[in-house]
Amino acid sequence: MSAACGPEAEEVTRQLGFDCHQVSPVVSVRAPWELAHWTMPLLELLIISGAVFALWHAIRRYRAGDPVNLALWWASLVYLVVTEPPLYFPEWFGLDRLYGFIFAHNRFTVQFMGDRLPLYIVAFYPVISQLAYELVRSLGIFRSRGPLAGSVAVALACQIFYEVFDQVGPQLKWWAWNPANRIVNQPALASVPMTSMLLFASVSMAAMTYLVVRFTGSPTRRGWRLVPRVLAAGVLTPFTMAVAGLPASLFDGNRPVQTWVLGAELALVWLGGAWIVGAQVRSGERRNEPLSAFGRYYPWIYLGGMAVFWLGALPAYLGARNGVTSAGSPIGSGPYALACFVGAGLLLAAQRAVRR
Repeated sequence: MSAACGPEAEEVTRQLGFDCHQVSPVVSVRAPWELAHWTMPLLELLIISGAVFALWHAIRRYRAGDPVNLALWWASLVYLVVTEPPLYFPEWFGLDRLYGFIFAHNRFTVQFMGDRLPLYIVAFYPVISQLAYELVRSLGIFRSRGPLAGSVAVALACQIFYEVFDQVGPQLKWWAWNPANRIVNQPALASVPMTSMLLFASVSMAAMTYLVVRFTGSPTRRGWRLVPRVLAAGVLTPFTMAVAGLPASLFDGNRPVQTWVLGAELALVWLGGAWIVGAQVRSGERRNEPLSAFGRYYPWIYLGGMAVFWLGALPAYLGARNGVTSAGSPIGSGPYALACFVGAGLLLAAQRAVRR
């Protein structure tokens, strides 16, 4: 038995429908119609095309004199390279005793690293960072209130748009968390670890956006001058996650207290971001921020796709018993996902309101 496929990884991947011993070590390709669930190829299309759309938009912004979008697109991939391998293979980095086996992705059309990293996940990082940044930028928050306030608003936008995806993924078997891991995967909201909700869905993207805006925001920072700044933003982002996770880690082993601490931090993301967005709308400031095609259309396309996936998951969700569907997959929090859909609608309404 390989170290990368220990007993816990073997059990989790078996629940997803494949054997982690029978994987390609570098890359694997399979037909979209052979995937385990009908939503999986549609998810790939939604996210990968969104990443291409975001890159096209970022290049246009760069040519117009604003390097931030392009720098953020690439910094997202640097952050991916830094964070994902330790999550998939903690034993390679001496973290297996500290964190244990955390989760596994299902098999998608294109997969890397022993079938641990789907191509759509590679694309998801620049998609979610660009979506949130472009939405907040179009509100004029970065220009009128600065990088820090803008990044707090990005934390809210990422939380909202990320969690409509994160809360339905385990039920549709896009991935599976390791239920035996009590160190990282508990406490949880339904089937989703709260550390993932806070650190990956908000803190990381907000911190990375702040670093990118501060490091690359000047129009004079172009060409090869951007490279070390992009690398620095991507590499430094995980350290901010460690800082944000410190309060809950102080109560390791006390799950009720950790739940309250993480819940309070998530509440701060919602309250702080909502206050900044609301203040911007109420101020009536018009900063003439251009609304790009990506910012105008892709958030709606993304939400529409996620709504389709949720509608497809709804019958099994409603029929679940003790948080598990008849197919044996754990459900996410429907009320929280619904709140995120509502929040996304309000953010898009705010985008429209500030442009009138």
